[in-house]
Formats: sequence, structure tokens, C-alpha cells
Amino acid sequence: MTEAGIKPRQVLKTLKQSNLQLQSTPRHLYNLKAKIRQGKLSEVVSQVPLTTYEEFKAAIVAAKQAFPSWKNTPITTRQRIMFKLQDLIHRDIDKLAMNITTEQGKTLKGARGDVLHGLEMVEHACGMANLQMGEFVPNACNGIDTYCIRDPLGVCAGICPINFPAMTPLWMFPIAITCGNTFILKPCENNPGASMILVALAMEAGLPDGVLNVVHGTHEIVNYICDDEDIKAVSFNGGINHVVVMPDASMDATLDALVSAGFRAAGERSMALNTAIFVGGSMQWEDELVQRAKALRVNVGTDPDAYLGPVISREVKDRICGLVQNAVENGARLLLDGRHIMVPGYENGNFVGPTILCDVTTNMECYKEEIFGPVLLCMQVGINVPVPIPLPFSSNYESKASFAGNFNFCVAGRTGVQFCTQIKKVAKRWKVFRSTLAEACIFSEAVCFRREL
Repeated sequence: MTEAGIKPRQVLKTLKQSNLQLQSTPRHLYNLKAKIRQGKLSEVVSQVPLTTYEEFKAAIVAAKQAFPSWKNTPITTRQRIMFKLQDLIHRDIDKLAMNITTEQGKTLKGARGDVLHGLEMVEHACGMANLQMGEFVPNACNGIDTYCIRDPLGVCAGICPINFPAMTPLWMFPIAITCGNTFILKPCENNPGASMILVALAMEAGLPDGVLNVVHGTHEIVNYICDDEDIKAVSFNGGINHVVVMPDASMDATLDALVSAGFRAAGERSMALNTAIFVGGSMQWEDELVQRAKALRVNVGTDPDAYLGPVISREVKDRICGLVQNAVENGARLLLDGRHIMVPGYENGNFVGPTILCDVTTNMECYKEEIFGPVLLCMQVGINVPVPIPLPFSSNYESKASFAGNFNFCVAGRTGVQFCTQIKKVAKRWKVFRSTLAEACIFSEAVCFRREL
């Protein structure tokens, strides 16, 4: 559904009536982000095909067929493609950043950061020859050598959220395919442009057909990915974060951290800080926190002075505003209300300014749900840290109830290689025998597999 509740095919029909260039558009092509202002269609940002089930299965078949050849491609060849992809991303970083700002709404500075954080993972994949090394023990027993190797799994998949259109896919497919897997990438339906650009760059870098495939859609495609037995590993992410503020904490440093982690990127990141626990109460912090939040500039992402841009869609804005209103109705104090902020020239934009709620309790919907917007909740025992710094070569998420899987933050660093490969253990027994012509050695191999799915 679009922002005004119009079905995608209704939007397409309207577009075709006013734009002759779209008369030949396939029936299943639909508008992924139509801005609806005052109930009327105003502009289309981008369009991609809605993948049918038959097309999804065709992508799986293509990935399966490409896997044997790609798996046996020398790792140095796979690395060279990543080196080339790295260069191409540097070349087109401005194009990628502008696409992210246009489709997703974040500032240009934030969009460039999005690309650069993803680029770190491509750079990391360039060292796969070392990352994918196994182990070797000679003469573990008399006449027996043992070794372990990391084998690719097969077809892997990644499901991308709305908040980091470049970083998230780059944290998924480069490691997976450089390990020797093939990949199905599902971009967020609201901002697929960056993923499409990146896949095109991967093709330009020399990636063979069938190794990296893209499918588009909403929850149906997600279900197809999760249910398909040919997909051996799936990556996706999400989370809710807290910070504990002690009475003796440095006020300036703490407030800077709260403002940055709570409101930057319009709060649309899974590592955003959405809940602050003030030990001893928040009263001494409230006035200064409000003043700093008020000073943040809300504007379109192309404004170089903007601190935060719009949220992704009208539905998201309405959901954020609804959670804030529900909290107020259930007893929360609204210190700062950003629900009605207006940006001149963009009066119908999906802007939500910094919002601060105090006296929040654990039974409120705003606490139980991931708000995914620039809303900071203040209450009276927490986890994690206030300023997330994601690195491609380390794990960021601690074990907690929301975590599922064998490896923390599976797409990153060495754990990403572990996630995208399986251990194969081999034992070789050497036998010596005498022939009439010469002495020779032969060996036999025993192989066992351990799957980490």
C-alpha cells in the first residue's frame, strides 16, 4: 500500500494515464515510493518490478546453477572482483549517496557515511584468502594428517531494512560471495535504488551471471526466502537499545551522546539509542537535553546543514506519532514534541523532529515496540552503549533475548566468514607399500561435515 492507502497497481494505472512513456510498463511493475500529498499523487521517485513467485524460483535456480563453478573459482579471482568493486564504489559514491538521500531521506553526509561503512566490508572481503584459511595438523596420529577447510554453503540470502540502503547489502553479499557462495539479495521495497546500483557495479567488476541475484517485494518475498529449502543461510538485522546514565556522569559528554545516538539518521537505525535510564531521576538533565535537541536542524537531506531529514514514508510517520500519542495518553510527559514540525517548501513531507518522552513505563507501547524514529524515551537498567560504531571486522551485538543464530552479528568480519561457510574436517591415513619397481605412498581420506545453520 502507498501512503494514501492506494494499491500499487492503482498508482501505476494513474501514472500510465499521465505519462506515455509508461504505457508499455509490464503489469507487475509497481511504484515503490509515490509521494502522496493531500491525497493526490505528486511524483514518483523510482520503480522496480515486483517479483513473482515464479521469478523468485528462477533466481534460486540461477544461483544453484552458478554455485559449482563459482565455488571452484580460485579465491584470488574472487578477491580481485572485490578489489574492482571497491574502486567502482569509490567512483560512484556521489551517485549512491544522492540516491539514498532521494529515496530514503537521510542527509547527504549521512548517506555518504552509509556507503563508506558498507565499503569497509568490501575492503575486508579483499582479504578472503586469509580469512577463509583452514587448519592443518601433520602426523596427528601415526601415519595420519588432519586438516579443516571452510567450504561455502551454497545459496545464501539477505533481507535488507529501510535504514541503510547501501551499508546493509554491502555487509551481506561481499563476504558471502567471496567465500564462494551465490546470493539472493532482497532490498527494502521503499528504497531499492542503492542495492540496484551496487549489484550493477558488481556485474561491472566481473561477477559472473547467477552469482548475485535481486528479488523485489514485501512480506511475501521475505516468506519465500525464509521457507525455501535451497537457501542455506539468511541474514537480516534489528534491535532495541538502552543506556544507563549515572548521577556522576559528565553532563556534556552524556548529552552529546544521547543527542547523536537518539536523533541522528532520524532515529531510523537498529542501533539507535531509543531508551535512556537515568539513575536517580532525569530532572537535572531535562532542560539541557531539550535545548540541545531543539537546536538540531530538520530539513531535506540535500541541505548541507540538516542534522536529520524525513522518515521513510507517511505510514512510518503516522506510526511514530501514534506511539507518542499513546504514551502521552498513558501518563508519559512530553518534554519535546516533534510531530508537527514544518519544513518550508516541503509542508507535506514526512518530517518528525526530535521528540523526548519522560516517565515512560515498561508497559507502554512506545517502550515495547521499536519506534524507529527520532524519539528518545527517558525512564528510571540497560544494555549496550549510547553511540554505536559498527566495524566490519568485529561483532557489535551482545547475546540477548532478541538474538537468534550461532554467531553474533553474523554478517560482520570473521564471524561473517564462519556464518557463510561450513567446517569440513579431513583425516588422511598414509600407507607405505613396496613394489617391484620402487617405493610409493598412497593415502585415503575420511571427510566429516559439521553444519552451522
